[in-house]
Amino acid sequence: MLQVALLGAGRIGRVHALSMTAGAGCRLVAVADRDEGAARDLAQAIGAEARGIDAILADPAIGAVLIATSTDTHSDLIRRAVAAGKAVLCEKPVDLSLDRALETLRLAGDAPVMIGFNRRFDPNFAALKAAFDAGHVGRGEMLAITSHDPGPPPVDYIRVSGGLFRDMMIHDFDMACWLFGGPPARITAHGSALVDPAIGQAGDVDSAAVTMVWADGRIATIRNSRRAAYGYDQRVEILGAEGLLQAENVAENTVRLSTAAGVVAAKPLHFFLERYMRAYQVEWAAFLDAVTQGGPMPVTLREGVAALACAEAATRSLAQGVTIEITPDMLG
Repeated sequence: MLQVALLGAGRIGRVHALSMTAGAGCRLVAVADRDEGAARDLAQAIGAEARGIDAILADPAIGAVLIATSTDTHSDLIRRAVAAGKAVLCEKPVDLSLDRALETLRLAGDAPVMIGFNRRFDPNFAALKAAFDAGHVGRGEMLAITSHDPGPPPVDYIRVSGGLFRDMMIHDFDMACWLFGGPPARITAHGSALVDPAIGQAGDVDSAAVTMVWADGRIATIRNSRRAAYGYDQRVEILGAEGLLQAENVAENTVRLSTAAGVVAAKPLHFFLERYMRAYQVEWAAFLDAVTQGGPMPVTLREGVAALACAEAATRSLAQGVTIEITPDMLG
């Protein structure tokens, strides 16, 4: 039985704790957080022990750690865990700094490190990817990704998040690179603070559109908004030479009322936990399988760096008002 530990007892850490304790194949033995009370509360709830990070990393019985701490700690904890001989699943993004992420990639080498882009493991998106890879619509030509949150996070969070491109759209950058088989050649970004002026005052945007172009001419567009009055809007569409693939929203229910007055259906699920809880579970199971069977990590550290490089390019594009090339040095 693989013994594992959770670093981070905040909201996303509690989400991961549910997945880590739900299935077979591992035993969650320890939880750490800089808020010792939060660590104790979560550890007690799941039957684990609250420990410091140093103690967890020094314990040879613990074979893997899940990093769900604040983003500014990710690179350092990845490096320390790798040096301690642990397998690592780290929440996105690798870092707020592309340079630090690239250095982490260099230092980690071939160590078993996975980055937590959970949307790859959503059953709907996974089925779309499988159908696309099977050639059902031929060569992909146009990709469209829509990701609208039901409402913005607190401005205090915005100030430390690294910005919409690194915090929110990075999921979509990873999806685009995953679906189209690698990072694009160039990126152009546009953004505004339309939802909350305080977000703009904090130096960020809450509404953005990005165009990604691959070396062979394929195009992807990504739309993000921090506000969607009707719920959590998550859609993907691939136009291919022989057809169209679409992954639509997951609704609150499947009931549809059709009358002479019109057709009424349920709204999309309202929050990311409702929409992606199954994806988190599949993600953790895939990580465990790779660790215990010695297979490749389903989402590599290098892929995490590529998504961050796209976020860096989009940030620079918005600031400078120009298209930014994705160069080899940005990908490591």
